[in-house]
Amino acid sequence: MPTFTVVPVEDVEDGSNSGAAAGGNRPISLGKIFSEEQEADNSEDPFSEDDNRRESSAFINPDMDTETYYEGKNMALFEEEMDSTPMVSSFLNKLANYTNLTQGVREHEEAEDGVRRAAVPHMGTFIGVYLPCMQNILGVILFLRLTWIVGTAGILGSFAIVSMCCICTLLTAISMSAIATNGVVPAGGSYYMISRSLGPEFGGAVGLCLYLGTTFAGSLYILGTIEILLLYIIPPEKVVKETTANDMRIYGTCCLLLMALVVFVGVKYVNKLALVFLSCVVLSIMATYAGAIKTAIKPSNFSVCLLGNRTLKNEMFEKCAKTDVELWKLFCDSPYPNATCDEYFALNNLTEIQATPGSVLVFPLDNLWGNYGPDNMVIEKKNLSSVPAEANNDKLKNYVFNDWATYFTLLVGIYFPSVTGIMAGSNRSGDLRDAQRSIPIGTILAILTTSFIYISFVVLFGACIEGVVLRDKFGFSVKTKPVISILAWPSPWVIVIGSFFSCCGAGLQSLTGAPRLLQAIARDGIIPFLQVFGHGKANGEPTWALLLTVGICEIGILIASLDHVAPILSMFFLMCYLFVNLACAVQTLLCTPNWRPRFKFYHWTLSFLGMSLCLSLMFISSWIYALVVIVIAGCIYKYIEYKGAVKEWGDGIRGLSLNAARYALIRLEEAPLHTKNWRPQLLVLCKLNSDLEVKHPRLLSFTTQLKAGKGLTIVCSVLEGTYMTRGDDAKKGEQNLKAAMAAEKTKGFSHVVVSSSLRDGFSILIQSAGLGGMKHNAVLMAWPTGWKQDRDSSARRNFIETVRETTSAHQALLVAKNIDHFPGNQERLKEGTIDVWWIVHDGGLLMLLPFLLSQHKVWRKCKMRIFTVAQMDDNSIQMKKDLQMFLYQLRLNAVVEVVEMMLSLPLSQMLKQMQLSRTEREREAQLIHDRNTASHSAANDKAAGATSDRVHMTWTKDKLQNERNKHKENMAVKDINHSNVRRMHTAVKLNEVVVKKSCNSELVLLNMPGPPKNKKGDENYMEFLEVLMEGLDRVLLVRGGGREVITIYS
Repeated sequence: MPTFTVVPVEDVEDGSNSGAAAGGNRPISLGKIFSEEQEADNSEDPFSEDDNRRESSAFINPDMDTETYYEGKNMALFEEEMDSTPMVSSFLNKLANYTNLTQGVREHEEAEDGVRRAAVPHMGTFIGVYLPCMQNILGVILFLRLTWIVGTAGILGSFAIVSMCCICTLLTAISMSAIATNGVVPAGGSYYMISRSLGPEFGGAVGLCLYLGTTFAGSLYILGTIEILLLYIIPPEKVVKETTANDMRIYGTCCLLLMALVVFVGVKYVNKLALVFLSCVVLSIMATYAGAIKTAIKPSNFSVCLLGNRTLKNEMFEKCAKTDVELWKLFCDSPYPNATCDEYFALNNLTEIQATPGSVLVFPLDNLWGNYGPDNMVIEKKNLSSVPAEANNDKLKNYVFNDWATYFTLLVGIYFPSVTGIMAGSNRSGDLRDAQRSIPIGTILAILTTSFIYISFVVLFGACIEGVVLRDKFGFSVKTKPVISILAWPSPWVIVIGSFFSCCGAGLQSLTGAPRLLQAIARDGIIPFLQVFGHGKANGEPTWALLLTVGICEIGILIASLDHVAPILSMFFLMCYLFVNLACAVQTLLCTPNWRPRFKFYHWTLSFLGMSLCLSLMFISSWIYALVVIVIAGCIYKYIEYKGAVKEWGDGIRGLSLNAARYALIRLEEAPLHTKNWRPQLLVLCKLNSDLEVKHPRLLSFTTQLKAGKGLTIVCSVLEGTYMTRGDDAKKGEQNLKAAMAAEKTKGFSHVVVSSSLRDGFSILIQSAGLGGMKHNAVLMAWPTGWKQDRDSSARRNFIETVRETTSAHQALLVAKNIDHFPGNQERLKEGTIDVWWIVHDGGLLMLLPFLLSQHKVWRKCKMRIFTVAQMDDNSIQMKKDLQMFLYQLRLNAVVEVVEMMLSLPLSQMLKQMQLSRTEREREAQLIHDRNTASHSAANDKAAGATSDRVHMTWTKDKLQNERNKHKENMAVKDINHSNVRRMHTAVKLNEVVVKKSCNSELVLLNMPGPPKNKKGDENYMEFLEVLMEGLDRVLLVRGGGREVITIYS
């Protein structure tokens, strides 16, 4: 193998032969040599200067800038392809500067400041992923509802709830890490990942579900903020006296408008306060741990007052004793000892117990198991005895009771929002220094950390806090304080203030993220009616999306219950997580070449387990909400499928469809198709005019009416020429075909072939259209109406060769005459008939086609009539009965009529019945056998030419021609071909009967006779068909494919 050595070359500037002077040690520049040769050539041929310059250029239209750019690149061998295949250096330079991020929060902040910061990502794993996930996961449920969940479900039940939800998010995070590390994830986060993995339909549906979930999360956090504000911070002054729910609605609406104003005025303030809000969460958690340790050493000062075994609200009295005046007034009608008191109050004693017993080593037994109950059930301590008494409903308001019925599945739905927020890191992938490393590590560490916090809190609450206090949702038994705050050290206000600011920050983050998610969906253009929300302020701020988000968030606030909003939020996030797992599983199982995630610790079984867990949690939480969310997602999916923009994102569903199609095609070829499953799989041969538009659009309309979207339809056309010269025309023609198919609602495939001749193109299509078992079995084309006017007779030859090839390929052939007169898809034939002239048995296709047409709304009201021809020796009556029985067994409704025709006549009588004069008969004979006589004349001329050197003719040319014409007239009738005359006679007589019976029919179906085996009779064949269809408006010639297509068996 030869070895090459590459050395640097320097051009020689002067004209001296320095290389020779140096003794050959200095190499001569190739550019110098070529330039000298070019000068020598130019000196020899002064007229070739422009041509040489044109040929030496790498471009068709030389540009001085382009030539200057490529000069000195040492890549002359690839210069002609530089536009489509750039050099590696320029390609890598573009990749280094690549950004596909829509303008997000950071860009809005820069636009508001007027300062453009460096675009270099600088966030690491801790700041960019870990802390944002921690802030989004730890929130309102932790501070306001976790103690109640532990008290109601017990330690074991709470452990099961927390474990299920955390495992669900952990499996989802593993799937998300695989997807996020398989490429750049721009703005949109999980929406982008799902849509690019599962396609625009799934992406749009789940993206809107995620948007609604994020929006309702804002409602949840605002309701949490108002609950803390009204119950624990300010005195219980009610704006509306009747119900607390109205207080939540009024204050919540005001808080929503204030937060929306902050987001609208400047996102930078939200970003700057994010660290403050996160600090509040961390301090609250640390205060809780510190308080648990302190409680183990010394119990807190909080106590609970019990009447009998019932828990009292101690916000209205200071001392747990019947001597306390305020407590006495709650149950007695006067403050005096002789007052009439409630029976239960009189029979039972008051007991004061510690809210935090102070032992973490011994679990209270009543905290280990669940304590579920109906609504309005008074919270009681089980191990305390009490004297039963008649209930007084007026005094029940003094006890702590369940505000609604509790059960395990309800608690799952309420708790799950506390583990959402795992997408926060992937949403910031554009700001990370190394996203493919930071997202998996940061997200999984955040989930593990928060899971440890939740599980440890379950244990601490169950061990340190009294059971009746845990079941007190709002802390009425401990001076209206959050139950978690009685563990806090150094003061309960650390939890109150920390949880308040935490909920405020989470609400602001939701109102900031949800509009941008909606903006990303709108800018993708997959949902047409959302496009208005893709616009915003000059800096890209999603103003319209923010307004819609505020409106939807207000719906959640009007619900006025954190416990009712939480399950709704859970459904939307579980739906999103389900599809993240599905996306990872599909991509893994498909093994697409582009699926190369850097995160390697994933498996499709884990994704399927996560998907199954998400679906189970949806129905466990609330099967009604689950069905509603599934229906919403399904409606969005179908809307995008039918009305949305067509996007090709290389999604996994498309790959899954390709694999399923490949499997189905292979299975189709394993066994022949049964007659019961036969349906016309059409190859439609369309003609394009000079403008590359479809010449007969009604051919596509008829295809739609015949197929109704079922089976295979391939619409094809042929252009004459070569693909190199007519490639653009072929693409334009195919686009026009697709547009015509869309206009006529024809579902199928389109293809335009460029061939050296139309005949070859049609032949290629008939032979090779389709794939595997999905190949056409019938060809539909229009009748060549202008075949008589064509001088080169190409239309006639193409048509007859197509008939021959379909016959050889055992394919059915449908030829529509006057196709432009056929009804369009918008027409409705109110009455009329579809007449079938069943002359020969072709496998039943003639009877199947009217049935298929009658399924379409255009032909639905047309009745079917079947005509058949009886020969001389046939019994017409019996033939009609047999045909009626046959149609009955075929389950077809049609009127049957048998037509008697006498066709076997002598030749002379045939000609007489054709009512021709002697001259016309001679012309008819001449027309039918013109090719015969022409061939004889050609043979005579050839023989005469062969002997011209030996025989000297004495006749003149005119005399010879006259004698030949006279000979033809005398021999025409003698040489007549009896078979052709019989065919013409049959066509004439059959046409008379058809016109008589079916002249007013909406459509006439006729058996199409086969072409002659001898190609010399092609023109006669076309004449036969013309005579057969004369006087009829809409005709469909049908030629079977040689197999049975209809059966009487089930």
